[in-house]
Order: sequence, then C-alpha cells, then structure tokens
Amino acid sequence: MQGKAKFIFPVVITAIIVFVVSGVVTWKNIGFRADYVERWLSAFILGWPVAALTAFVAIPLARGLTSRLVALIEGSADARAP
Repeated sequence: MQGKAKFIFPVVITAIIVFVVSGVVTWKNIGFRADYVERWLSAFILGWPVAALTAFVAIPLARGLTSRLVALIEGSADARAP
C-alpha cells in the first residue's frame, strides 16, 4: 500500500473491527441494558484510537513475520518435495 492509503487503511479497518468487537464485548459483559448503546459507544471511542495507533506499529511487524512464516512454510514444502 502506498501514499495516503498507507495511513487511511489502518484507521478504517480498526474502526470497523473495534466497532464490532466493542459491541460484542459490551453485550457479553452487561447484556442489552438501557445504557447498552452509551456504554458500547464509550468503549468504541476509547478503543478505536488505541487500535489505530497499535495498527501503525503492528502492521510492519506483522508483514515481516508473515514473510518469514511464508518463507519457512515454502522452504519446508520444497524440502519435502521428491
């Protein structure tokens, strides 16, 4: 990913993930009470910036780890080939 997309994508994807996860976790913790939506949005507003900042740090690390794992898997598959 290049240009502005490199910065926009982590913000968008973390918004989607945190929105869903915070809703599920809030429901699991308190159920559908009268203040469910308020608590869900509070968790989302707190969690989203944390997730977005984490994504900016984690994405390069995850890419590197993924490359190493794929190389290891492909290297192992090549080693087993007749």
